[in-house]
Amino acid sequence: MLFSTAYFPPVEYFAKIAEGFTLSKDKVEPSVIYIEACENYQKQSYRNRCHYFAGDGVQRLSFPVVHENGTHTLPITKIKVDWSTPWLLQTKRAIATAYDSSACFEYYKDELFAILDSRPGTLFELNTRLLEFFLAKTGIKAEIRFTDHYSPHDSEEYGEDLRELIHPKRDNHILEELGLKKPYFQVFSGKYGFKSNLSIMDLLFNEGPDSISYLKKL
Repeated sequence: MLFSTAYFPPVEYFAKIAEGFTLSKDKVEPSVIYIEACENYQKQSYRNRCHYFAGDGVQRLSFPVVHENGTHTLPITKIKVDWSTPWLLQTKRAIATAYDSSACFEYYKDELFAILDSRPGTLFELNTRLLEFFLAKTGIKAEIRFTDHYSPHDSEEYGEDLRELIHPKRDNHILEELGLKKPYFQVFSGKYGFKSNLSIMDLLFNEGPDSISYLKKL
């Protein structure tokens, strides 16, 4: 499977990774995924934004990138995070306010915030470290590989191509096809109802180690 890099990726992103992960009494076989490392940066995508559930409904988090000459023609691995603005503090406060009363936030916040506080230099490095964190905490075994050349969208070189299918402005039926539209507990669902396909942190902070059971329908 081939994915674009993503910031606090949505549940469907991890559901697809979990689909390729074999977990049984007799066998544990990791999913093999490829992250696109040779594309150019694209705005208004999951590459630097995510959605979470707060007291005033579904909200968006994003981070700024350094705008250099020809930013949108640079390889995704060369895009720098702009640490000169106070977005990091605002992001940590927003996450803490939204999830402080969730069942499992307390168990994960220090390690998660340590990744953000380390201030990785590039978008790609930041997203990769977050991906590794959430894979480990949700219990998904996956081997992450990176592309060494750009593959056209009609190519099946890396298996199923999810680069543009998983996108905040495009509807897809990934969760329906995987049978994962069922609700799990959310702190503010009593006020707004269940909100599907938010950032994976929403599932992890509410379900903790049971996240894998949700993603694998165990």
